[in-house]
Amino acid sequence: MTTERSRSTGRPTLDQVAERAGVGRGTVSRVVNGSAQVSPGAKAAVEDAIAELGYVPNRAARTLVTQRTDSIALVIFESGERFFAEPFFGRIVQAIASVLVERNLQMVLMISQSPQERERLEGYLTRQHVDGALLLSLHGTDTLLAKLEQRGVATVRAGRPTEAERGSFVDADNRGGAREAVEYLRRAGRRRIATITGPMDMAPGLARLDGYRDVVGEGIVEHGDFSEEAGAAAMRRLLQRHPDIDAVFAASDMMAAGALRTMREHGLSAPGDIAVIGFDDSVIARHTDPPLTSVHQPIEEMGRQMVRLLLAKIDGDDPGPGGPVLSTRLVLRGSA
Repeated sequence: MTTERSRSTGRPTLDQVAERAGVGRGTVSRVVNGSAQVSPGAKAAVEDAIAELGYVPNRAARTLVTQRTDSIALVIFESGERFFAEPFFGRIVQAIASVLVERNLQMVLMISQSPQERERLEGYLTRQHVDGALLLSLHGTDTLLAKLEQRGVATVRAGRPTEAERGSFVDADNRGGAREAVEYLRRAGRRRIATITGPMDMAPGLARLDGYRDVVGEGIVEHGDFSEEAGAAAMRRLLQRHPDIDAVFAASDMMAAGALRTMREHGLSAPGDIAVIGFDDSVIARHTDPPLTSVHQPIEEMGRQMVRLLLAKIDGDDPGPGGPVLSTRLVLRGSA
């Protein structure tokens, strides 16, 4: 039996869908482009015809009609090595991708760190290749966000901006989570509590240090960059300069894992000699020796809310600067 589709050459056309559905070409176009100005009966007929013929809309033509690309950029301001090494990125990217798939949108993943990469990135994002951009791991007062907004590119960032900046964001309660961790150590009788910070040019690093200082004042501080090697090196410095410490709050699980490794090298145990708490509640926390007490932040929910907020902005429902701050909680394991 020869069907209409098998007799046709190439991919099915809009006209063929219209003929099969018994409607005009304009009705098919409105259904494909998501217009509400189509009766339920006509919409059902067009959708059935699309399924029968295997019609795939021409993305370029659809863009001309809707002024949308149906593409969202996810921009990571880190090196590729850091992106693939840290569990945080995999979890939030997976959450973001799942929401975009549900909305029939495609994700353009961009990793940018060098000045040359940043220049190419800015050019790509401001030439209408995407409908909006999600920004992760911003460092310092970054001018890219302001430039994108000025050019009409909707943006949402992970993490609260500095007071000098504005924009939409989704964040976790980094300060409150750090405070809870250090308060727990204090209640457990620890008196010489040190911290290993994240980068001081990033909002989470600053907020987690603030939470630590809410409890202990200036305290004993060594700086890191969220990586395991930075945590190990910072712990070595702490043991050299402050051998009497009895607890460490590390601003990431990766750094806490590095700190535990250094302790083992020095013949020290957790929590017997030094209690250790991390931040993220990542898969790493369950596989250190001993398992790591950590501050849980809802990474997947952060990703989902970032997408929802961005799509609202793209659709013209911009709530203005600001955004939700999601709660954290302390998960107790063997290290503290």
